Amino acid sequence: MIGVGKIKQYTNVLDKPLSKGKQEVSLSAFAFLFSELVQYNQTQVDNIAELERRLEDAGYAVGARVLELLCHRDKGNRRETRLLGILSFVHSTVWKVLFGKVADSLEKGTEHEDEYMISEKELLVNRFISVPKDMGTFNCGAFVAGIVRGVLDGAGFPAAVTAHFVPMEGQQRPRTTILIKFAEEVKYTSFCFTLGGHFC
Repeated sequence: MIGVGKIKQYTNVLDKPLSKGKQEVSLSAFAFLFSELVQYNQTQVDNIAELERRLEDAGYAVGARVLELLCHRDKGNRRETRLLGILSFVHSTVWKVLFGKVADSLEKGTEHEDEYMISEKELLVNRFISVPKDMGTFNCGAFVAGIVRGVLDGAGFPAAVTAHFVPMEGQQRPRTTILIKFAEEVKYTSFCFTLGGHFC
């Protein structure tokens, strides 16, 4: 009899362990693929707002799948139930998986209690993009905003998520800020959890 040893069979691709090899995607391959995504969507729309919405929708699908994968592999199918916990998860774990590092900053909004901002000095999707003058303030960060919205919605924290350029003093290029404005029910649920972890 040949091959007496047992080979472990995985019934689901999510059950397979992470490979020990290099887990990075070539930056040039990503830049090319993302450029094609932007160009294709640009031919399908009439204005910049619609183009950003389409990029956000594409990112949303990625975010939903990233959340599912990370929760299954890293958290044993446990879902984050705290507002600050999910924000920290996005700022650190999700960002590191997607961009190879933790986001530059996570801040609470000063004007509204339900707003948070994730800022990045040089967001990867904006790094190799040169926006023509006729496209105004087009921001490819809408794709990343969609990813963040997909993660938050999938985790049960619905929010409006948008990408904005913020000028920085002494810097030629502006930083990108992902603005997260949570839905009213998230605020209520978070308040309930602070009252001893019980639902109101």
